Amino acid sequence: MIDLRSDTLTQPTEGMRRAIAAAEVGDEQKREDPTVIALEERAADLLGQEEAVFLPTATMGNQIALRTSTEPGDEVIAEEMAHVFRYELGGPAVHSGLAMKSLPTSHGIFGAEEVREAINPSGDLHTAPTKIVCLENTHNGGGGRVWPLERVQDVAAEARAHRLALHLDGARLMNAAVASGTSAADYGREFDTVTLCLSKGLGCPLGALVAGSKDRMARARRFKHLFGGAMRQAGIIAAAGIYALDHHVERLADDHANARRLGEGLAEAGLPVDLAQVETNFVLVDVGRLGLTADEAVARLRAEEVLLSFAARKNVLRAVTHMDVSAEDMDTAIAGTVRALTGARREVELAGDVPTPY
Repeated sequence: MIDLRSDTLTQPTEGMRRAIAAAEVGDEQKREDPTVIALEERAADLLGQEEAVFLPTATMGNQIALRTSTEPGDEVIAEEMAHVFRYELGGPAVHSGLAMKSLPTSHGIFGAEEVREAINPSGDLHTAPTKIVCLENTHNGGGGRVWPLERVQDVAAEARAHRLALHLDGARLMNAAVASGTSAADYGREFDTVTLCLSKGLGCPLGALVAGSKDRMARARRFKHLFGGAMRQAGIIAAAGIYALDHHVERLADDHANARRLGEGLAEAGLPVDLAQVETNFVLVDVGRLGLTADEAVARLRAEEVLLSFAARKNVLRAVTHMDVSAEDMDTAIAGTVRALTGARREVELAGDVPTPY
């Protein structure tokens, strides 16, 4: 079975397991775990911020970041398919009492003009005051698309002009950095807060960080406790994070190459894949254009021993490459996917409803 459902499925490598086993630990809640402290210092520098806080998940990191920059009744702006809106169970409303304003895009990336038009007028007593803009890089809902640094800077400048805070959901920020050649710190310095997930492309079993100024991270540590994120001998997990930063960042290029190989193979077979979207480790397959629902396509693929998952948009599937699949696995996945889905394409062609090629 070739499992391409997510890059969260990876198993710890032998080297990572050794690092976990050898980790020096202490009471993280009391700030006595040396491995956690070392990871936080490493991450702050990596993300271009003064301080970082180690957390169980990036979802918690996003929600803490929003809480540090807002008060109940404020408004947050993000793209409509952003993780912070779509996959965090209404967290901005639940944890921070925020109104959520979504910006529609075709691939997850918006511009300064959209931000300017979305901001509620200052002093309007009938609308929630807009206080923070959230970007996601790479953008999950957009199929792993990378924000160009210049676009980030334009949006950041517009937000600053209106005295808005900025948060970067950088769950897959290292994918963006490797793909674009822009350092994570160059991205991170444009924001008040940044999150980084360790359990996606970096291959850790769990863990994330939120980073920002010292004052803001002092608030973040309070919310970490409030949200139930305080841990004890967490150095065993932080050790995995340090190992990943040492060994698993540059190899993300392999995941990107595998995704390109997969996308090109599927496109050459006539399947509806937009190769312009394949910038990192995501490949989107629009099975709706083959006359299939996502559920039907998943069942067909499973029968061919290929696992894909649902993407953010209806009847689109995603394949996500990761460190536990190889270039050879891509060839197997291409063959299985073509067998599973070309029959559906033929049925559509015979019906006279031929999808426009990508």
